[in-house]
Amino acid sequence: METAKISNLYTLEETIAKELFAGATYPWEVLPKISSFILELGAALDENEYEKRGENVWVAKSAKVAPTAFINGPAIIGKEAEVRHCAFIRGNAIVGEGAVVGNSTELKNVVLFNKVQVPHYNYVGDSILGYRAHMGAGSITSNVKSDKTLVVVKDGEEQIATGLKKFGAMLGDNVEVGCNSVLNPGTVIGRNAQIYPVSCVRGVVKADSIYKKQGEIVEKR
Repeated sequence: METAKISNLYTLEETIAKELFAGATYPWEVLPKISSFILELGAALDENEYEKRGENVWVAKSAKVAPTAFINGPAIIGKEAEVRHCAFIRGNAIVGEGAVVGNSTELKNVVLFNKVQVPHYNYVGDSILGYRAHMGAGSITSNVKSDKTLVVVKDGEEQIATGLKKFGAMLGDNVEVGCNSVLNPGTVIGRNAQIYPVSCVRGVVKADSIYKKQGEIVEKR
């Protein structure tokens, strides 16, 4: 399942969490490690660049955080990031440099690479979003199956059992998700792929492709 490998999804130089991925093949392998990684990394951050706000919350001095936003630790908010009005960061979240977490957006157990945008009414849980990935208004990751069984990543006939009950979506670098789309548990979207608005996505979407609807995925020209 080549599309879903870390090496084919992400530019690791574009995240403060590069070391989190060391030794892993697929990105979902690191989801259970995000919390402990933040605690270790946060304690080592340069105090000239980051300040600790409350319990286990580190915010870059150059970041903009609205007074109405709520950030629960462990969390790291990167340099030049923007956390807007009424954003809700529930914990275990790394927000990359220059990233945008918008109004009424909720994050939980996530890594947002640098320049990621989740700017309007998004829910992102148990997910990893690559460099410059963007989720349109109202698009969300669904991170638990309705029957509560463990998530399996599927790419045609190929399947990988993750052993995880909670697993949202893995978005590669420069992925564009259209407004009001739902990314079902175990979704993996390859680099530079585009998802049409109001889509219901599951499984693996190849890199450099356009997802129009289930069963209709075309290569970008």
